[in-house]
Amino acid sequence: MSRKGVGLAAFDRSRLTSASYANHGTTLRTTNAQALETQLSVFRSLLQQFAQQHGKEIRSNPSFRAQFARMCTAIGVDFLAASASHEGSRGKGGESSIWGQLLGRTVNDFYFELAVKVVEVCSDTRGENGGLIEVRKVRELLQVRQEKQMGGPGQKEGGGLTEDDVLRAVGTLKPLGSAYSIVRVGSKPYIRSVPKELNTDQSAVLEAVQVLGYVSVSMLMVNLKWARARAKTAVEDLVGEGMLWVDKQAGGEWDYWSPGFMLEGQDGGGFGG
Repeated sequence: MSRKGVGLAAFDRSRLTSASYANHGTTLRTTNAQALETQLSVFRSLLQQFAQQHGKEIRSNPSFRAQFARMCTAIGVDFLAASASHEGSRGKGGESSIWGQLLGRTVNDFYFELAVKVVEVCSDTRGENGGLIEVRKVRELLQVRQEKQMGGPGQKEGGGLTEDDVLRAVGTLKPLGSAYSIVRVGSKPYIRSVPKELNTDQSAVLEAVQVLGYVSVSMLMVNLKWARARAKTAVEDLVGEGMLWVDKQAGGEWDYWSPGFMLEGQDGGGFGG
């Protein structure tokens, strides 16, 4: 009997110890979560002070604006969304009202107006690129249009645009259910303005086109180790979407060109050069 009693007592002690560890673990997790939330609150408070002191620079200086946006992202603050909802939350308090007061509707308006201009560029160039245009190209075209409107490159301070501005402007279109989105072809960001997802093969072809400006079926077969049917399907799908143009005058095998390269009159060296 006594031996059984000792066993039961040991079992009870083990169960109590396990429960104690579990409670201690829960307490630690709660404490850590509270400490982290406190740190984030402090960071947000400091960020608000920073925005209050440098609001003018944030609105007018593209480099400053990009750095501020990265700081916001690092601690989970979407200043653009907060500023956008300022009108709907005025007088109700809350973070969105604070950010709206600190940054003003100027920042919000800047990105939405830029988004409209991005849509215009994509629409104007869709016949040339099939609805897929590099973010760098969009920024350059917007910069040229802006300079023309202002009578030349001597524009007011802060008038420049960055690729980060363009990316964030496209992001403002998402809540509208827009077909506009950012895709990566190789290492470069592109704006897709047609409601079509690129598959892996199509992305690989577009990445290869960046080297020379064109590809052929045989080039894809040699460099990507594809079967002829696979290479032909990929390029024909892109031709059908207007993202590649066919050159039937090459004197032999057809070449498939990037519309942008053809229109700019660019040429290059070898496929792998």
